[in-house]
Amino acid sequence: MTAGGGNQLISVHPDELKFVFELEKQSFCDLKVMNNTEHHVAFKVKTTSPKKYFVRPNTGVIQPWGSCVIRVTLQAQREAPPEMQCKDKFLLQSVIVIPNIDVDELPPDTFNKDSGKTIEECKLRVVYIPATAAQGNLGDEVLGTSTHSSDANSTLQRLKEERDAAFGQTQQLQQDLDLLKRRPKSNPGFSLMFAGFVGVIGIMVGVLLNLLLSSPPTPNAE
Repeated sequence: MTAGGGNQLISVHPDELKFVFELEKQSFCDLKVMNNTEHHVAFKVKTTSPKKYFVRPNTGVIQPWGSCVIRVTLQAQREAPPEMQCKDKFLLQSVIVIPNIDVDELPPDTFNKDSGKTIEECKLRVVYIPATAAQGNLGDEVLGTSTHSSDANSTLQRLKEERDAAFGQTQQLQQDLDLLKRRPKSNPGFSLMFAGFVGVIGIMVGVLLNLLLSSPPTPNAE
């Protein structure tokens, strides 16, 4: 969307300046300015309350089809406007300039309407967002994160229980094998077969235990 209506040289996003307002604290808003032409375009930012805002850069030259970001900082305020309604306005002027000119080389009358140049203007209003409202949105995000963390903890607890069960089975099989070795060898063939069977089961349980221990669950990032 092209802010200000009727502008052909540049587009500005967003089309209004939104600041999270909290007494005695600074706040900032970034504007992305895009050159919609094959020409070099110079811009200049003006405001009705220059002492309240810090604009960088407030003047610049954008390459053909290029863009730049303007950061507008609201200085710390001691008082809030009535009903949080801000009457401050911003004006973004733009004009075509000669190629490859540096911002420091712009003539003093670059943005002077009396110079005969076509100067486009984009007006932006200012909106203050109470800090409590912004914190409420952040709280909802944190709550959603906590829910995902709870699900991940449940999965981790279940895997730990399975790991402990596998470890217990391994210990039991080891005890049975030790007991078998201490018994009289009345039937060597049966003893060796049983020992081999127990050993295979022990190996399988050991592999499962190693997999559980070496692959802890990682919560899905959303």
